Amino acid sequence: MRSVATGSPAPARPAPARPAAAGAGAGVPEAGAGPARAPRRPRAAWAAGFGQAVPVMLGYVPVAFAFGVLGHTAGLPWWAMVAMSAFVYGGSSQFAALQLLAVGAAPYAIVLTTFVVNLRHLLLSAAIAPRLSGWRRREQALFAYELTDEAFAVHSAQYAERAERPKAEVFTFNTAVHASWVAGTLAGVLAGDLVTDVEALGLDYALPAMFMALLAAGVVANRRGLAVAVVAGGGAVGLTLLGLQYWAVLVAAAVAATFGLAVAEREGRAEDGGAVRTEGAPGR
Repeated sequence: MRSVATGSPAPARPAPARPAAAGAGAGVPEAGAGPARAPRRPRAAWAAGFGQAVPVMLGYVPVAFAFGVLGHTAGLPWWAMVAMSAFVYGGSSQFAALQLLAVGAAPYAIVLTTFVVNLRHLLLSAAIAPRLSGWRRREQALFAYELTDEAFAVHSAQYAERAERPKAEVFTFNTAVHASWVAGTLAGVLAGDLVTDVEALGLDYALPAMFMALLAAGVVANRRGLAVAVVAGGGAVGLTLLGLQYWAVLVAAAVAATFGLAVAEREGRAEDGGAVRTEGAPGR
């Protein structure tokens, strides 16, 4: 900066820095330069994704094991059970289809029931879609293929903490939990002759218990989220008791989402009104 004193000479400009010679010292940042941003290592992203997947895998394996045992008891071949876990990949819809297959239901009834049970994924996909707006179509399709209730809970919590997540982390999580579901199914089929009653072991309750634990971790600290969860859970139970079995979850989720949106808009209007009053208040 030049001196403002009268008659004082301006300081001489520093001589331009000479370029570093190739060889020793090349690539070393100059003094005062900011630290170079280290590229994100794929191994760290893989490890993070697998670490997030471990709790879900611990819940998936016993439920998939129970599904494999029930399928073996119903007389279905092992490859059909494994293929269903690999391609359908939906716990509630797989158990529903298995029950219909056991009673000899028509194919259209099985397809329609699976479609209705999986309609909740429309709501899950709509909620998570803004996070994937910059992804390629094939990446979005692969993510949607492996989106489950528990995966949605984990991804929602992670995206709430970090808006940008490495794709390697996301797909490592999805692949790991999907593989655990298929592996658990295969283990249940192979052990079908040893286990005859999965309800006595409590395996049928592992999946709902795990989902409630994941849900509780995300809504306990958020009053609005807790209110939405209470409305959705209470509505689903009430509609089920009234006889609306397969549509209960979808209807209750839609009502709870509408309730949450109305509360969010009301809170937003209240915050905007408070900001306007603050700006318009006379200063001291």
